[in-house]
Amino acid sequence: MLHHPPRTALYAGSFDPVTNGHLDVMRQAMRLCDRLVCAIGVHPGKKPLFSADERVMMLEEVAGSLVKETATEFACITFSDLVIDAAKREKATLLIRGLRDSTDFDYEMQMAGMNAAMAPNVQTIFIPASPDVRHITATLVRQIAAMGGNITGFAPKEVVAALKVKFRKSAK
Repeated sequence: MLHHPPRTALYAGSFDPVTNGHLDVMRQAMRLCDRLVCAIGVHPGKKPLFSADERVMMLEEVAGSLVKETATEFACITFSDLVIDAAKREKATLLIRGLRDSTDFDYEMQMAGMNAAMAPNVQTIFIPASPDVRHITATLVRQIAAMGGNITGFAPKEVVAALKVKFRKSAK
């Protein structure tokens, strides 16, 4: 029987906030690896709604059921350099990228080419979002929540609750 070393996949994003679309990609990615690392990009120029610590806590909380379901190891990190450097630090050989549509595909193909040139031993894997979550973006979830709209179908219940608290505070 052939035995391969544990396969680590890195799924990077801002996860501000984590959505049902992110969970869909994570669930699919967990079928391809032994360990999934969600890497939250933290960039000084960007002003996220949730702090890096809040996003780590939310991802860890919502990933719990997926970890039980798939028996995949899970970790959540933050990074402020290149995705490929975060992948190297985590010893990831797979880079997970979720695709919603052809716009995502065109951009992601360019990124995959650049990443392959910088780190030939890290393979980019494109995971198409399932049809029922394909329309979800974190930006739209934030905008709808900010205007008091119902986002229960777009994000995990823990995230919906956190968004309500966040926007209740900013309304004061």
